[in-house]
Amino acid sequence: MTKIVGLTGGIGSGKTTVARLFETLGVPIYIADEEAKTLMQNSEMIQRELIQLLGESCYVDGQLNRTFIASKVFNDKSLLMKINAIVHPKVAAHFERWVTNQDAPYVIKEVAILFETKSENQFDFILTVTAPTETRIQRVTNRDQKTKKDIESIIDNQLPESHKMSQSDFVIHNKSLLETEINVQNIHKEILNKIKNS
Repeated sequence: MTKIVGLTGGIGSGKTTVARLFETLGVPIYIADEEAKTLMQNSEMIQRELIQLLGESCYVDGQLNRTFIASKVFNDKSLLMKINAIVHPKVAAHFERWVTNQDAPYVIKEVAILFETKSENQFDFILTVTAPTETRIQRVTNRDQKTKKDIESIIDNQLPESHKMSQSDFVIHNKSLLETEINVQNIHKEILNKIKNS
């Protein structure tokens, strides 16, 4: 049976970079946020439920209006929870179908809000990626054109890194790419050993 590794970390920590490094080692990768966006765009059921919740403006010319949705949920946690309740079960079902088609000792599911959604029990191992706060802010500023204040607000709303690290089987401190590559290779070997010996 294929084991499932949950990969998480705060905004700008470098989760996707780490996921891609595992992918180069032949590990199948499922990036939950990307799949959620695809499903929000293409699933008629999700479209109907989002329009019921947020109104017609959440799609423009058939395209998901992310800016509108982001502005709606920015200061409204209850609304974000309602959207997650629509989208997350569909992503979970999609992931389960995806896993059955993989032929590898383990797969990685990258989930930004793994601990926030209390999903720990869905994984055989959990890997948290961390990075210094200033580095994270710089990465997100370069990537998303968000203001420093916006990013700090997102970081403040996420669970503290210390909590995630204490609940994880593996931690990568993602400061330099070379160091991170070495860590990924070591963790890959360790996971394969644990699977072999279980």
